[in-house]
Amino acid sequence: MPDDAAAARAAAEEESAFSHSPVDPDVSSAYGDHPDQVIDFYAPRSDQDVSAPLVVVLHGGAWRARYDRRHITPFADYLARRGFAVANVEYRRGGEPSSSLIPEQNTGETVPPAGRWPETFDDVAAALDALPDLVRTALPQADPRRMVLTGHSAGGHLALWAAARHCLPADAPWRTAGPAPLRGVVALAPIADFEVAEKLDVCGNASLQLLGGHDTFAGRRPYADPVLLLPTGIATTLVQGRTDLVVPHAVAESYADAAAKAGEVVGLTLLEDVGHFPLIDPAADACAVVAEEIAQLAW
Repeated sequence: MPDDAAAARAAAEEESAFSHSPVDPDVSSAYGDHPDQVIDFYAPRSDQDVSAPLVVVLHGGAWRARYDRRHITPFADYLARRGFAVANVEYRRGGEPSSSLIPEQNTGETVPPAGRWPETFDDVAAALDALPDLVRTALPQADPRRMVLTGHSAGGHLALWAAARHCLPADAPWRTAGPAPLRGVVALAPIADFEVAEKLDVCGNASLQLLGGHDTFAGRRPYADPVLLLPTGIATTLVQGRTDLVVPHAVAESYADAAAKAGEVVGLTLLEDVGHFPLIDPAADACAVVAEEIAQLAW
């Protein structure tokens, strides 16, 4: 258990990240018929005449419905103010009003179930497939040839997974014939190794719930767990706070170690005295580090 000072600092970081007012997009486009199948676009706040790199944002929230893309819109706006074109992707999550609550393993408290199998993965794959055509109409200032995926927490998992679809098993419905045309991935405190995440009880067994529970966890991991989809051949950087109590840095370190064993170099930026939420908080220095990591790949 974290000590009182660490818990208080983490709570203050979360409060700061969620204190910003949501920022409405410049335009939104649907990539399917479900209300959650939508992408919000933010135009680059720049006077430059050249097209801007496209940053695709996948929000976190343990794949649970109570956390939607609105909480990450200040971060999307922050990137737009740094000169990027931004696509903020929504997707179907678990725990809709009709869903039952699940007891958390360690505390016994009830939480909404995490994720929807296979809909969460269906949506991320469909959004990325539709994005090049949608962005040409919705945001002509964007250059989809210079595309970087980023995501926070559960969204960091989805960013790593989306970049690795060509590495999925041959019978996976989301598998692509080759690597996506990406400049790279910047995953922020990602749930990047489900086995380690479950040992650490990350987000109340969210990884286990995402894959449908104990009976299906092992069988579905090869289709969903980024650590089993290496090497990708796509430039990848992980940004992680050392004092993260939500997704401890051991999860990111395990992914980076697995990548190295697979013959791939994955960058791992560990930030001192930084927890989970400063990575997406425009008021935090850590957010500037994230923007710079994205710029290193995009420009």
